[in-house]
Amino acid sequence: MQRHSLNRRTLLGMGAVLVASAAPAWAQGTSTPLRVILPVGAGSGVDTIVRSAQNALSKALGGQPVVVENLPGAGGITGTSALVKAAPDGHTVAFISNNHSVNPSVYKNVPYDGLADITPISVVGGSPFVLVVNPARMPVKDAKEMQALLLSKPGQFNMGSSGNGTIIHLAGEMFVEAVGAKVQHIPYKGMGPMMTDIIAGQVDFGVAAVPAAQGHLASGRMRAIGVMGKSRVASLPDVPTIAEQGFPAVDVAGWFAMVAPKGLPAAQVDRLHKAVVAAFEDPEVKAAMARQDNFINPTTPDAAARFLKSEQERYGKLVAKANIKLD
Repeated sequence: MQRHSLNRRTLLGMGAVLVASAAPAWAQGTSTPLRVILPVGAGSGVDTIVRSAQNALSKALGGQPVVVENLPGAGGITGTSALVKAAPDGHTVAFISNNHSVNPSVYKNVPYDGLADITPISVVGGSPFVLVVNPARMPVKDAKEMQALLLSKPGQFNMGSSGNGTIIHLAGEMFVEAVGAKVQHIPYKGMGPMMTDIIAGQVDFGVAAVPAAQGHLASGRMRAIGVMGKSRVASLPDVPTIAEQGFPAVDVAGWFAMVAPKGLPAAQVDRLHKAVVAAFEDPEVKAAMARQDNFINPTTPDAAARFLKSEQERYGKLVAKANIKLD
């Protein structure tokens, strides 16, 4: 009887097949990198979030390389323009944020349709905002006291923002409208310079991302008046939401969403959606998100499409009321 044996190369080949077959079909890797466009600068909130999940996303895609590319400019228009021009082949995505839904209302000429020219994958999660004041210039401790002070001196207080027409600007306008006040708006080129001047007493109040404000709140150089979203923040358990304090119309938080060019095949939508959900369920990523005070609750692609449409409509109304226009 003739005996047959398997050589080492054959055994290794069989092992590779078994390893590959152990992973779900949607997670089978490819050597072509996934290009992730960020329409924001390096070091920003969304940039930090995505880079925290970069390795986990690659793992969820079966080892496919993930290359993150920052393309900031024009409130996110530069980066999103690059996305919509990319082929809908599953190799290019972007992580957009609130400004994507604001831009159609504040810019006269946006070179794409923010809803029709993308394929939503998931609104993955977000970051909380907090209303802060210089405690020396505004000796108030809650939203009601702040409302009374603002109404007692119409137009005499100023509000800083990270830039005209940004989500930080609109969040501040949302509060001002809710309390019925009139203030002077001072736009800055970024959240950092705005907070620096709040601390220095050049600006009375503004809205900031919680992680960016934490150190200044702990030192007492700024005071938190209220969280701008629906829920309190774990790292600021004693700071109520503005809605809790009697202003339910104030409800805004930073969010981030994965999108692809329009026309992406359903199979690729499903693959990318499953991968981004798996990436943000990774224990290390979840721990990083908790440290950054981010909340993660990935939506389905259909829910993401509905959310982006509703956000564009909501911000459009707020921009019109505040009469914000950019060239």
